[in-house]
Amino acid sequence: MAAERALAMATCTAPVNIAVIKYWGKRDTDLILPINSSLSVTLHQDQLKTTTTAAASRDFTEDRLWLNGKEADVGHPRVQACLREVRRLARKRRGGGEDAAALSLSYKIHIASENNFPTAAGLASSAAGYACLVSALARLYGLEEELSEVARQGSGSACRSMFGGFVQWQRGERPDGSDSLALQVAPETHWPELRVLVLVVSGEKKPVGSTAGMQTSVETSPLLKHRAEVVVPERLAQMMQHIRERDFEGFGQLAMRDSNQFHATCLDTFPPIFYLTDVSRHIIALAHRYNAHHGHTKVAYSFDAGPNAVIFALADAVAEFVEVVRRSFPPATNGDQFVRGLPVGSAVLPPELEGAVLTEPVPGAVQYILHTKVRLGGALTPSLPPRGWWDPTAVPRGVQDPIPVPIPRVVFRTPFLDTFPLG
Repeated sequence: MAAERALAMATCTAPVNIAVIKYWGKRDTDLILPINSSLSVTLHQDQLKTTTTAAASRDFTEDRLWLNGKEADVGHPRVQACLREVRRLARKRRGGGEDAAALSLSYKIHIASENNFPTAAGLASSAAGYACLVSALARLYGLEEELSEVARQGSGSACRSMFGGFVQWQRGERPDGSDSLALQVAPETHWPELRVLVLVVSGEKKPVGSTAGMQTSVETSPLLKHRAEVVVPERLAQMMQHIRERDFEGFGQLAMRDSNQFHATCLDTFPPIFYLTDVSRHIIALAHRYNAHHGHTKVAYSFDAGPNAVIFALADAVAEFVEVVRRSFPPATNGDQFVRGLPVGSAVLPPELEGAVLTEPVPGAVQYILHTKVRLGGALTPSLPPRGWWDPTAVPRGVQDPIPVPIPRVVFRTPFLDTFPLG
């Protein structure tokens, strides 16, 4: 009989997704079942990702969790829901018994997770975080099941980050949530010209979290009820058609309208919720002036629950619009780091565009622009552990530590995530 494993460790990364048909509101807060279906675009991990390492050892005396180098509450109900469900699936896969050659389910877990983008600032950090947590745990225990239902129990939109490309989260009808799953509606290769610009206005934590905000909206906003029951089903079908046809005019118009209506439901909530800032509204007006000048939709904005803008555009419009943003919001001190991510070419603005689109500049209002695209490859890929995680028997040093000590242990990996078609 094989010896029981003394230590096992697995690391995964997961992407951010941006909804173009928004999810806002739960009909079941425990199972995280939405009041409407939603549709999102998964962004490339080279620019936006969460990295999570999960380790289990017979030497650990308690479960522990670190987020961005700081210890966090591993007892949080959503973290515990994910741990409980993954362990349940692992136990079921083993037929209810313990395999001496497998990782013991009685071992305590240490988890370290790190984002390479602002957390809790309206950039879907919880979606990437919980998708990554569930995938790292699944890799640790050798699970091959469909995992979007488990990720949903951590953060609703996390189920969409389990896939690349264009992803629908189905509302479902069953009370147990077994049909509230994510599925890919188009692969990441479907629309190669589509680009995404993230205009980071603020990296600060938003004053009203999404969980609390959407529950207040469910309880107080008649507009949200109308949106979920009447508006979203029609928009969802329209958006999937625009994606299938690679119709940017239709895609962009609908993405902007849905973003606007989402924030209208936040204003219709009582007391009202304000996620957009003056700078956010400047960006919205700028996009509309830019499109009006060109006579059609060249760029399309979408805002989640935060002030940061996500701008969709085709590749041939990126350089010019980046220059429009740079001229409208001149960088205060980081001119050489103002545009990050994928390379952006230079552009000279025609005088007629300057006169029609540009207004009084607001220096420093946009911290930086991140240029990315729809995510390539599978949903989740193996990676190196987060910085600061050097020995899971000790407390990880903060992510500010520039020289983490390598892990001198054999990492136990299961092969399925390298080949399993998650998306």
